[in-house]
Amino acid sequence: MKLATPRWWYVRYDRQREGGMPVIRALLTPVSWIWAAVTALRIARTVAFDPGVPVICVGNLTVGGAGKTPVVRALAERLAARGKAVHLLSRGYGGSLEGPVRVDPERHSSAEVGDEPLMLARHAAVWVARDRAAGAKAAAQAGAQVIVMDDGHQNPSVKKALSLVVVDGETRGNEWPFGDGRVFPAGPMREPLAVGLARASATLILLPADLAQAEDELVAQVKGPPTLTAHLVAAEAPPSGPQVGFAGIAKPWKVERALKAAGCEVADFADFPDHAAYDEATLRRLADRASVFDAGLVTTEKDWVRLPPAWRARITAWPVRAAFDDPAAIDALLAGIGL
Repeated sequence: MKLATPRWWYVRYDRQREGGMPVIRALLTPVSWIWAAVTALRIARTVAFDPGVPVICVGNLTVGGAGKTPVVRALAERLAARGKAVHLLSRGYGGSLEGPVRVDPERHSSAEVGDEPLMLARHAAVWVARDRAAGAKAAAQAGAQVIVMDDGHQNPSVKKALSLVVVDGETRGNEWPFGDGRVFPAGPMREPLAVGLARASATLILLPADLAQAEDELVAQVKGPPTLTAHLVAAEAPPSGPQVGFAGIAKPWKVERALKAAGCEVADFADFPDHAAYDEATLRRLADRASVFDAGLVTTEKDWVRLPPAWRARITAWPVRAAFDDPAAIDALLAGIGL
């Protein structure tokens, strides 16, 4: 059973203002120390494999939800426009195939290769491999001139020419991308903030379309490596008329906000856990809910590829893209590794 992302992970906790630490955080904190120690030891002891071509890692410091995949696509498009043979590499989270296997969107399903690789494979060459080194080797042997790795900042098995850490730049009230900085499972962090930033070539703060710039406090927290920004923008207008939206991503509430900001008439919205599988009963309930409002159904591209084929014609996929605010700065990073 998939569990929804705990909303309290992203709430900043102020001991002086709020008194004693919440019980659940206190109970999970010792486990987080073990998690951080094991991660640090694995990174320190692993010898990275060099596939012979540059590897750009697009990772993050939190458990899901930073917006890595749109950034991967944007980088792939930028490299392809320069005539580079770019291949993408993913672990294939949620898929059954261990790989290395090149994703074929006409043959593979999200249950086999994962939803994000299947979505990306509609636009680029994509490999899934539980063993990232084996996947990078397969991509290079297949003719890749550059590999863009979706996730893997904490995976030391492949030599990285460039490590770009994506940070969720949306802050609402007391919500914060890093919560109060605690490591999983007491918080959203995969490792301590300073430790992860020390291995980054640059950070990319990804902002929603309706937020002009990152808060000064957030920019100050990610100081160290160069800090760039990008915006998550709609690739097309949302469907017209009332809509019932739904999403199974790490932070589904962000999809509802984005739809409304884009002018969508959201009659209702349903949250699901990240990478949720949609069975017939669930989809019928959503359709019944939509009929109450005489509304259509809309979801993300990532969710849409997980739908049974018979339902895809009935549900609109709303695509979004990452747009770099300073393209020249991205080009400078790529030039620094010979691309």
